Amino acid sequence: MAPALIAQSEILVRSLKHWTGRDLAPGVTNPEELARFLFDAPFVLASHGTEADPILNYGNRAALTLWDAQWDDFTRMPSRLTAEAPNREERARLLERVTRDGFIADYSGIRISRGGRRFCIERATVWNLLTPDLRPCGQAAMFDTWTFLD
Repeated sequence: MAPALIAQSEILVRSLKHWTGRDLAPGVTNPEELARFLFDAPFVLASHGTEADPILNYGNRAALTLWDAQWDDFTRMPSRLTAEAPNREERARLLERVTRDGFIADYSGIRISRGGRRFCIERATVWNLLTPDLRPCGQAAMFDTWTFLD
């Protein structure tokens, strides 16, 4: 496991716990085991950074499969491209709400894979990511329910 992947896994877990009290990986304390657990989890987990046009910086195996991407392609992609152009304004409003409130636990919306396959995600949790000293460092989303529309 790469050190950056381990560090991002810790940020994902710590930040979700901060905002929701929810433990993303109950009982997993070893950093490398945590990174493996999240990468192989049966739910979709993805995050982006704080750039002006945020770039995806993490996607677990389920996310990579759903978005039809390899790690290198996924982690170079602006996160706005996970939604079709007509849905990007709605996505931006969602992210503004998360920025303001810290998290939401009830998001549903249409997304699109790199190959053009459309799907609706349901009951997603989206939260702000924080460094250990509580500075914003991105946003993450996780969900385990989606329906292909094509």
